[in-house]
Amino acid sequence: MGLHADLSARFDAVPAPARAAFWITMAGLCFTISMSAVRKVSVDMHVLESVMFRSLFGIAFMVPWLLKQGLSGIKTKRLGLFAIRGSGAYFVTYFYFSAAALIPLADLTSITFTRPILGTIAAIIFLKEVAGARRWSAIGVGFIGMLIIVRPGFVEVNLGVLLVLCGVMFQTCNTVIVKKLTQTEHPDTIVLYHTLFILLLAIIPAIYVWQTPTPEQWGWFVVIGGAGILTQRAMTRAFVAADATVVLAMSYLRLPIAAFVGFTIFGEVPEIWVWVGASVICGSSAYIAHRESTLAREKQKEEAL
Repeated sequence: MGLHADLSARFDAVPAPARAAFWITMAGLCFTISMSAVRKVSVDMHVLESVMFRSLFGIAFMVPWLLKQGLSGIKTKRLGLFAIRGSGAYFVTYFYFSAAALIPLADLTSITFTRPILGTIAAIIFLKEVAGARRWSAIGVGFIGMLIIVRPGFVEVNLGVLLVLCGVMFQTCNTVIVKKLTQTEHPDTIVLYHTLFILLLAIIPAIYVWQTPTPEQWGWFVVIGGAGILTQRAMTRAFVAADATVVLAMSYLRLPIAAFVGFTIFGEVPEIWVWVGASVICGSSAYIAHRESTLAREKQKEEAL
């Protein structure tokens, strides 16, 4: 057995919730890097070009995998579902990229945490998943942490906040679709079609606002595409590893990452409320990961008897 196969086997032996937590953390890091690069180019380039290049370079990064898989990498019987998901993903990308130029990274990330509430309800209704009282409690506590950060009614709601909320609504629907697709499709096939449909929808709008990028901007677009595709690959694997409700609850781990990157790159110093809310959120995420890991181990023991 080779080193790669050995490490893969060891990782697969880790309880599913713990694997989901790992992939969520990786997705949060890549997402924040992508948003940072978007902000860098948004000063001079239209956001529609950023959306297009994100998908173009994202597909370029997947070419080695596609060459290895051949036709099996694109074979699917669920093209219609991919098209619906890709259309929604286009608007998610546009709204998030637009917001990245207007509000701090930590704020953008924290506002996306309204998604677990809607996503959990959608997963229960459409995917027939069961969310116990403890999982609901953990998600509720995490949502309280988000409210501490956003403080609705205490700070002015600007355009960036509204754009993120619009993106959240589309992304909530996509969460259910992704979980449906993971039941029959390879994770990388899901990512490929996701990126391809965004590109198809982004080309014509980008032409109308076209501005030839400088060498530095080309570099940032490569970062956006690479980080974007890694975000999707990590998120898809998280949904493969655990239920949508578990993944959504653990998504709160992305906030401390966004706050750190925002401070390191842009000198954004999150207010004390961000850290208070983040502490509540991290406690909630740690609890649900521990709880689900315990249940997974107990289930494995019962099946072994």
